[in-house]
Amino acid sequence: MSFIQRILRRILFKPISWASKRFSSKPDKERIFKSLDALHEAIISGNEKKGLVVPFNATSDRFIIFSDQHKGARNGADDFAPAEKNYLDALAYYQQEDYFFINLGDSEELWENTLGQVKKHNAATFTAEKAFIQKDKHIKIFGNHDLLWANDPLAGYYLKNLFGQKVPIHEGVILTTIVNETPLQILCTHGHQGDLQSDGNWFSKFFVSRIWAPLQSYLSINPNSPAFYDEVKSLHNSIMYQWSALHKDIMLITGHTHQPVFASLTHLERLYKQLQYASKNNQADKVAELEAEIKRREREYKTLSVDYLTMKPGYFNSGCCCYSDGDITGLEISDGWLRLVKWKKENGITLRIILEEMSLTQLAEENKQPLSNTN
Repeated sequence: MSFIQRILRRILFKPISWASKRFSSKPDKERIFKSLDALHEAIISGNEKKGLVVPFNATSDRFIIFSDQHKGARNGADDFAPAEKNYLDALAYYQQEDYFFINLGDSEELWENTLGQVKKHNAATFTAEKAFIQKDKHIKIFGNHDLLWANDPLAGYYLKNLFGQKVPIHEGVILTTIVNETPLQILCTHGHQGDLQSDGNWFSKFFVSRIWAPLQSYLSINPNSPAFYDEVKSLHNSIMYQWSALHKDIMLITGHTHQPVFASLTHLERLYKQLQYASKNNQADKVAELEAEIKRREREYKTLSVDYLTMKPGYFNSGCCCYSDGDITGLEISDGWLRLVKWKKENGITLRIILEEMSLTQLAEENKQPLSNTN
């Protein structure tokens, strides 16, 4: 850090930190509900600038949903670098298996880097993503760390320059299908809705992405982001679940928090649920195995929902593609199933591991009715 940066940081650290917490720290339920309602209504009503309605065959069509790559500049702050190989191997697999790729936001880390830096150091990943675009099997959604795609007048030009053709940018997409005569909608969006810092009007978004965030990065003052605050991301996931639980025949998929959620449960909550079942059935070996796994996972996920045993399975979170160990997680919809998957390196080989799965038939049945009260 230069002498000028140190001086400016000393002067501006407190006011910038105060403003960041004041306008962006705690997720607001009312704002989130209002934003998600407005987004869903806009897409369903045909506002293609907001998003698309994509009908699909529940038994034959295939989707992969990845979020939060945070592609950087291969410097000390580049969270994507350790995960790049797993991400490329995963995309090669999904390309070969003819999946439709939904890129759910924060794909490019444009708070800390210029677009030129990201483009220079991530040519291989842009090429891999381009293969889906060329087959018309790709939807790109913006998040709070790549708001540039939503508000910069030249965003269309930049995207065409990256991928060699026009790439529309959306806030969300609604996948629609019918399962055993039951209609089902799956709203996919990044999940920063309701964030005062990133979900305001055009000017506020422009100010954040082009002035506010670069200033924080220049002065090494980290914004208050759900990805780094357990209590914030847990509250955020809770509010997203509450919105989904109140809606009939609608499931919600987001990213943003970097915390995988499957059927409304974090991995830790699901382990506790399995532990209760194993204890009830006197499965001593399974109990010991689960207790050991819970002890390890509690370092990652420190909180549990008070009603995790009775939650409606309507909310999912894809996790992220920038874990420090190089692992990535995503959500697959394929062959009538929804799956939470992890891609990791083991003995030099990239493995696809199914962490959780549930049939769309079961999900459609259990989401037929909204819950009257989600606290």
